[in-house]
Amino acid sequence: MMGDGYAIDITGNTICSPVNGEVAMTFPTGHAVGLKDTKGREILIHIGMDTVELEGKGFSVQVKPGDKVKAGDVLVKIDPETIRKAGKSLVSPIIVTSGQKVVLEKDGSVKPGDKAARIED
Repeated sequence: MMGDGYAIDITGNTICSPVNGEVAMTFPTGHAVGLKDTKGREILIHIGMDTVELEGKGFSVQVKPGDKVKAGDVLVKIDPETIRKAGKSLVSPIIVTSGQKVVLEKDGSVKPGDKAARIED
């Protein structure tokens, strides 16, 4: 319903930008970040499942709207233990909300800055 995308299972303590672009929005609870890539395509990163209920506990946003970012730049630092102890999953959807299709480039483990997927125009 929101758009095409993929999900990652976070194993570290940072959420990094998957694209070069600009921070379009951050959420007060730190659980999600909206980006606009250099072609104007909109991407939503939602950290974990039902994590808005944590009201910001376990999240430290490192960017603000208008900040320029490159793929691999840290967007949010998380405390995975706080999130897991609250019974929340760290599986995180990355959704293209502007309607383009996503094609996976890599399956399995990825590091910050790795190209896991591409967005088709």
